Amino acid sequence: MERKVAREFRHKVELLIENEAEKDYLFDVLRMYHQSMDLPVLVGDLKLVINEPKRLPLFDAIRPLIPLKHQVEYDLLTPKRSRKLKEVRLDRTHRDGLGLSVRGGLEFGSGLYISQMVKDGQAGNVGLQVGDEIVRINGYSISSCIHDEVISLIKTKKIVSLKVRHVGMIPVKSSSDEPLKWHFVDQFVSESGEKKSSIAGLASIGGKEIKEKKVFLSLVGTKGMGISISSGPTQKPGIYISNVKPGSLSAEVGLQVGDQIVEVNGVDFTNADHKEAVRVLKSSRSLTITVLTGAGRELFMTDEERLAIEARRELDRQELMQQKRVALETNKILKEQQEKEKQRKMEISQKAAEEEERYKKEMEKIEAAETKHSREWEEDWGAKDRPKSPSSPRARKSSSPAPPESKTTKAKSSPDEAGSLTEEDKEDDQDEQVMRKTSHASRISNSSTPLQLAPSPPNQRRQMTPVMSKPVMLPQSQTHRPDPLRPALRSDGLPPEMLKRMVPFNASFKSNGKRQVISTSHHLY
Repeated sequence: MERKVAREFRHKVELLIENEAEKDYLFDVLRMYHQSMDLPVLVGDLKLVINEPKRLPLFDAIRPLIPLKHQVEYDLLTPKRSRKLKEVRLDRTHRDGLGLSVRGGLEFGSGLYISQMVKDGQAGNVGLQVGDEIVRINGYSISSCIHDEVISLIKTKKIVSLKVRHVGMIPVKSSSDEPLKWHFVDQFVSESGEKKSSIAGLASIGGKEIKEKKVFLSLVGTKGMGISISSGPTQKPGIYISNVKPGSLSAEVGLQVGDQIVEVNGVDFTNADHKEAVRVLKSSRSLTITVLTGAGRELFMTDEERLAIEARRELDRQELMQQKRVALETNKILKEQQEKEKQRKMEISQKAAEEEERYKKEMEKIEAAETKHSREWEEDWGAKDRPKSPSSPRARKSSSPAPPESKTTKAKSSPDEAGSLTEEDKEDDQDEQVMRKTSHASRISNSSTPLQLAPSPPNQRRQMTPVMSKPVMLPQSQTHRPDPLRPALRSDGLPPEMLKRMVPFNASFKSNGKRQVISTSHHLY
């Protein structure tokens, strides 16, 4: 039996691999596996040789060479290739589109393959997978169509009918100069970022994930498979494993009660009856069996197991209901908290608006008071009488208006009358000039010191004028000697308007007249 399996394997290798170096490499990795028993390393090495779809049958040819303890793991690690076609229908007018991307075509030397899937998209919901080959579209074969023709064919109808089979590989060609390469689907990442597994044939029955599994059994030197099979009911047809003998070959490769047998040595068991299934299972001593794990487990349960499952389901239901109640209460509490928080924020915003309005009103009152005060200031003092920045004495003297010339000065400037002036008139002219200078200095001093002017009462609306002190005539001391620089003033010969402009001269001023005159001159000039 082993020789027959080895002979069939060599024949398939010669048929599918032309390169002698690749053949030798395949045999070498199988010898190394039997020495190390490292199955993942073997599968990785096999993928370097089985690198195109036409060589995929070699995975099934190598399966009989794998020990029984590694059969299940080998089935998980190797890609699944489906021989049967599956038909699906997609709505082209769906809001999310078809939910897939395709690549390939006649111009690339390959068929059309699904390269990407949108997570929770329309294509994924109907069971399509990355690595599926599209064989027919709307009933038309696309084996001789280029890529653009396939896209146009998809757009002809609103409902797109696709017939596909799973290959597990995708064509890759970066440029027209490079040769076509094939990658396994586990080397690609879908649009959603989730890595696609190379395990195919997943279905969903009753909310459970049903996995397709393929095993190889060699019955040479054994009493049989160690299983019993039975047909399913009308509402669930098929061939199911009803019993597994402990310690048998079937138990060793992982077959269980409730597994549905879908294929044996290439024969479809989906619609087979019980007699035909028994005949196929006994027709060969080497069997390659494909099953759906746990697809009919509920058909072979005892009453105790059913009661236990019902009790478990009831506990799960009660737990779910409790979780739902807790979720509802939590949601209610969260809503109340959100409502309170919303109310609190509204109150805060309302208080802030009131404070802002109050602040605006206060600012308006302050601005109105400032405007009123400024207007009253202008009415009381006038803009031109406001304190100015201090300037130099020379600038103040140059900016001040020139004192009016008196008739005496005009009389002095006249050349005809200069000779007729007496000594007394000359003394009067000198006194008048000195008095004019001192009165002018007094006005400058008073105007540069605004603190000397008292503000007007609130009810008065006219401008205040400074009050000049009246001149005081002091009697001349008998012991005082006349100042040679400043002759003594005689009040009996002065007119009344000149007497009003005189300034007082006390004893100290007359005793230090020379120094005072110099100081006054320095102040003026």
